[in-house]
Amino acid sequence: MHSLEERARRYATKAHAEAGQRRKYTDEPYIVHPAAVVERVRSVTDSEVMLAAAWLHDTVEDTPSTLADIENHFGPEVASLVEMLTDAPQPQAKNRAARKVAHFRHTAKASADAQTIKLADIIDNTRSIIQFNAHFARVYLVEKRVQITLLTAGDRDLWQQAATIIERGIDHLTQAPWHFPPSWFVLQQNKYPLSEDPQPSGHG
Repeated sequence: MHSLEERARRYATKAHAEAGQRRKYTDEPYIVHPAAVVERVRSVTDSEVMLAAAWLHDTVEDTPSTLADIENHFGPEVASLVEMLTDAPQPQAKNRAARKVAHFRHTAKASADAQTIKLADIIDNTRSIIQFNAHFARVYLVEKRVQITLLTAGDRDLWQQAATIIERGIDHLTQAPWHFPPSWFVLQQNKYPLSEDPQPSGHG
């Protein structure tokens, strides 16, 4: 009998492969990303529910799998975490910034366990973005800077890792060879108003 985590690993690997997903920029099999997220989550917890959800965190968003499928295979706890990590469609959103703000608000309401997985996801997605696409990275890093201000219930060590990577990346983009002015990042950040959100309660 396979463990919950092993069953989630096999399910996610099959789902992403059958959907024909590859990693942007590197063209690696998509599962390398959930695998990296799992290992970061494993560095702070041995919860099988969290590790299973980390393997599955993109399946509902990026493959034909549904939350009902996840619950049927892995139970309500895992499905609940995956739901909190899934970026729901925002047909009413007028632009990328509006879509992202809606997603940020969704993850801000997530449990501490889901926020921990999300921080691991952000770390893996952020660590090498500049080397592949600096122009997109400047937008992406600002978005992640905004988002982690709402993820303070997640693991403190992962939060600090995410914050360090984001700020280091933004600092690099202000230097050679890119020379994006610091004022650009300030103006970009103002496109993501979060004033309707409750104040975060501090690191968990």
